[in-house]
Amino acid sequence: MTSFIIGAHTNRSIPTEWRDDADRNCPFCRIIAGEMPSTRLYDDDKVIAILDILPLRRGHTLVIPKAHYSRVSELPPEYASAVGQAVTKVANGLTKALGNTALNVVCNQEYAQAVPHVHYHIIPAPSFDASARVEPLEKAKENEIPSSRREMHQREFESREELDEDEGNGLAVRIRASL
Repeated sequence: MTSFIIGAHTNRSIPTEWRDDADRNCPFCRIIAGEMPSTRLYDDDKVIAILDILPLRRGHTLVIPKAHYSRVSELPPEYASAVGQAVTKVANGLTKALGNTALNVVCNQEYAQAVPHVHYHIIPAPSFDASARVEPLEKAKENEIPSSRREMHQREFESREELDEDEGNGLAVRIRASL
């Protein structure tokens, strides 16, 4: 799935915002400080989890350490541990709330990393089994079935839309109840 996202970043120069003082303008730092809105699913002293505002699929969640680090390879052990525990807890809540145990968990470092602040994506995976299907956020033709997983992933990436606030709030209630 991430091959299309990664391909979009081939030969991209490293943003100047990735300096050590980047946390002053970092959207995640601003969300953590309460300066920007978000739909929070989880919050403790070291980590938050929020719904992605441009989700690949319903329930697409970001788990973010509260301390600003651009690279997961530089994350101190106490934050790495807290993020790992939060990923597990939120993933469990997502699977219960959505009735789907299939997930993609991704953390990019520089390459294909849209926001230079460590974060993990927890993305409910689609299923070719209609009974367990997680509805993708796509506007494909109703009767047109993707011919391959690659085509399905391409369609999902191309069809990302901004999270509807009411839908996000309703989903957040269900997920938080399952944490």
